[in-house]
Amino acid sequence: MENRKESVTIVKATEGKGLAVVGDSYRVVIPGKASGGAYAVIEMLVPPGGGPGPHGHAGFQESFYVLDGEVEIKTEDGTYTAEKGTFVNIPLGGLVHLFKNKTDKMAHLWCVVVPAGLDAFFEEIGEPIPFGTFVSPPPMTPDIMKKLLAIAEKYGQQIFPPDYLDK
Repeated sequence: MENRKESVTIVKATEGKGLAVVGDSYRVVIPGKASGGAYAVIEMLVPPGGGPGPHGHAGFQESFYVLDGEVEIKTEDGTYTAEKGTFVNIPLGGLVHLFKNKTDKMAHLWCVVVPAGLDAFFEEIGEPIPFGTFVSPPPMTPDIMKKLLAIAEKYGQQIFPPDYLDK
């Protein structure tokens, strides 16, 4: 068996797929298909008030590094403030969590998921846009929620009601 060396991957700041997801702006820097499904890297801009609602995913680990700004991380374990320079790891197992930008400044996150899959979920539910562009999410009608739940299930995601983590 021959060992084949892989080539280096270089992705410039202007490359990657831009997506509008839940009112945030995401850039898929390394899609899962480029890593053989091993991982995906997603750059996230989260405006004031932005961030996803409560969700969980048992089949992959999600970690964030806060490049700039601040987000509130809420999990079943508690609530944490992640400011610039903070690393957050959501372990395998499906811990329900969310993150919200509760400040008046943009939050900038670097997200890595192992294995990949979240990137494909975002590509299916998101709207292709240039990275750094923001689009308000559509109103959550029962039909849109039903479709979103079906897509989430397809990618191993569980979505919970907005007040699920309120105690």
